[in-house]
Amino acid sequence: MTSHVSGARSGAAVRSTERTGLGSGWLVFAGVLMIFGGLMMLLQGIAAIAHDDVFVTTRNYVYEFDLTAWGWVHLVMGVFITLAGAALFQGATWARVVGVVLTGLAMLANFLWIPYAPFWAIVLIALNAFVIWALCTAPSPEER
Repeated sequence: MTSHVSGARSGAAVRSTERTGLGSGWLVFAGVLMIFGGLMMLLQGIAAIAHDDVFVTTRNYVYEFDLTAWGWVHLVMGVFITLAGAALFQGATWARVVGVVLTGLAMLANFLWIPYAPFWAIVLIALNAFVIWALCTAPSPEER
């Protein structure tokens, strides 16, 4: 009798998971990392826009842009990555594809950002690599 009750609970949990569209711990992992990573990029962008003198600029850098321009790039990408991460919690299928594309672009932007904040940029590159991995390995709705 107790096994029947526990089976009913797990069935309700499966139906609840299907209804929300999460279905996998990897999607939750990716969503949380996207939200935190997006917020970190957003704050990094605000710092670059508000106080250019916070960051050390290097001379003779191949991808040299104005630091304020980099700030706007990080700010906009941070907003979009945070929103896409939140959309994963709503079960939006498009959020997986958008998440992979945006985090790939964020990896590129952070690679180009390395001369300004090396440790921070490398941390965000690694975080974005984990997000892409989690989004790509999570089972699709058809597999659940």
